[in-house]
Amino acid sequence: MGESSATESQKSFFKKHWEGYKEFWGERFSFLENYTKFTKRDKPLPSWSSSDVEEFIATDPVHGPALKSAREAVNFAVTGSVIGAVSTAGVAWKYSRSLHGAGLSFAAGAVFGWTFGQEIANHWLQLYRLDTLAAQTKFMEWWERKNEGRS
Repeated sequence: MGESSATESQKSFFKKHWEGYKEFWGERFSFLENYTKFTKRDKPLPSWSSSDVEEFIATDPVHGPALKSAREAVNFAVTGSVIGAVSTAGVAWKYSRSLHGAGLSFAAGAVFGWTFGQEIANHWLQLYRLDTLAAQTKFMEWWERKNEGRS
């Protein structure tokens, strides 16, 4: 018991707090561990095409529709991003005639537009009812099995 308290007292103030924050954020971003078996491989998975994704959607009646909806949501987000970027940059240019202001507002508008587009897709496609993370993970597992069969 005295040994553990001695090690604790030897740690710096910042190191003690960093370990607490690391644990705190690790719990909140634990969903990222679903992908580590695909990203931390010795040999990376090969790229897939749209036809591969369509094949998975056709073969998996449970996760296929969820993956299809998640892919459709990207179109909403891209559209929102373009609209947000162009409109905010246009307003900034109109009122300031500042190139760097228009550039910054273009970037900010793209981020805000992407976010609003995702929210619209979430409600329009009712993504809140689907487990898109599970669908993406199942696709990655399917792709991994399919490519191991080819080797």
